Amino acid sequence: MYDYIIVGAGSSGCVLAGRLTENADCRVLLLEAGGPDNRQEIRIPAAFPKLFKTEVDWAYETEPQPGMLGRRMYWPRGKVLGGSSSINAMIYSRANPADHDRWAQFGVRGWSYKDVLPYYKKSENFERGANEFHGAGGPLNITYLRSPNQLSYKFIEAAQSVGIEYNEDFNGARQEGVGHFQVTQKGGQRHSAAAAFLKPALGRPNLEAVTGAHVTRIVFDGRRAVGVLYVKDGSEREARAEREVILAGGSINSPQLLMLSGVGPADHLNDMGVPVLQDLPGVGENLQDHLLIGVEYELTRPVGLHKADNFGNILRYMVLKSGPLTSNVAEVGGFVKTGPGLPAPDIELLFAPVFYMNHGLDNPDAHGCAFGVAIQHPESRGSVRLRSNDPFAAPAIHPNYLAEEADLAAGIEGVKLAREIAATKFFDPYRGKEWWPGADARSDDSVAEHIRRTSDTIYHPVGTCRMGNDELAVVDEELRVRGVEGLRVVDASVIPVQATGHTNAVAIMIAEKAADFISKPAKPAAE
Repeated sequence: MYDYIIVGAGSSGCVLAGRLTENADCRVLLLEAGGPDNRQEIRIPAAFPKLFKTEVDWAYETEPQPGMLGRRMYWPRGKVLGGSSSINAMIYSRANPADHDRWAQFGVRGWSYKDVLPYYKKSENFERGANEFHGAGGPLNITYLRSPNQLSYKFIEAAQSVGIEYNEDFNGARQEGVGHFQVTQKGGQRHSAAAAFLKPALGRPNLEAVTGAHVTRIVFDGRRAVGVLYVKDGSEREARAEREVILAGGSINSPQLLMLSGVGPADHLNDMGVPVLQDLPGVGENLQDHLLIGVEYELTRPVGLHKADNFGNILRYMVLKSGPLTSNVAEVGGFVKTGPGLPAPDIELLFAPVFYMNHGLDNPDAHGCAFGVAIQHPESRGSVRLRSNDPFAAPAIHPNYLAEEADLAAGIEGVKLAREIAATKFFDPYRGKEWWPGADARSDDSVAEHIRRTSDTIYHPVGTCRMGNDELAVVDEELRVRGVEGLRVVDASVIPVQATGHTNAVAIMIAEKAADFISKPAKPAAE
């Protein structure tokens, strides 16, 4: 018997396992469907695209997207210790303070920027030292890239020349501006949530972590969650939790497991042949994601990251942990507002000194660079649904990209800005042919067609188990699942509205705050 069972060893699950087991009297079982994080491509920052569509990736595919010319779109998600923090681009970029303050519109208290800043800081070991906005001495190492590419500096100069102010710290006093991204790296290597929070805790006798354990259903006694069923090595097993079951599977797996267990929209569960325990129509709804648009150029000089994995750079990395292989690919960027009066930037710019087409899987054999445009506040909403009651079947993912015209309009404005930056004198010595959208794509309609034809996820799905106190809310402000007992969801699925920036830092913060909820004396559960 355990006190807590945590389902999923991704960013949030690793934080919870580490924090809860700081109390020696607390017995925790952590279950992860994937395996250990022992591939060398996980540790080498620039190698992360080589992890896509491997055994450490769920490799999901969306439903055909009407707004994207009917495309089925590839969604990588980490299936390994550390979850997506073990396969992502390592950018550490928090939500905008205005994002957190918007969460109050959903009736939740305690999640304003003032409330959550201490939890962001608690996680951090910011290498430049603690200050008003950063922590030092925490488990997660936050730093800047060791060996930025020369073109990344050119991007910053070029963006400033078109009126975007320099910002030294996107996680500081303001988010808007252009500058270098902070990254979750330590000593030139990836510093995932598993490396930061889980591995230091694995030696504790009160923590058991099991890999290759695919959880198939939550076990209830009446309306109380008392354990889980999972399959390992081909056999089904059961584990029991005396206090709580905590779902930390992320915005795809957490709603899927709730629905498989009878918690979700009753009509849908009936259609799937799943007995209904609790009718919660919001489970799987409210899916939001950042869409990434590529503006890509060939380079006239071999100054980027193309063929960076040569013998010399590998040797430099192995010996010194420096050089191009320490790159996170999207080295620099910025946050901008495309119109006046916006509470937060609606466009993120990212610059990579290499082509990045179809997640880097379809890059041409040529030197190139990519200007990424990420739509930050999509008005479009999608869903996650079961395909069947088979727990091993991938769910039906429908992000509903570009269902709202405002999203497409923001993307078009972002492409115009990216082209303006690329056309400055700073890129004159390097800029060759425009591959995407291409020289002939000058009208808004032709740019819109490019967006629909080539854009992809930037890996930030949120919202499918959102917090709130209305009928579509799945969890309350302390992340307890409504209508049942002994069950929480702690991951990015609880985010009500999409964050400006990147979701990894937010998921870690959510788990830090949840660990306090869980550890304190219990209050009455939400109705």
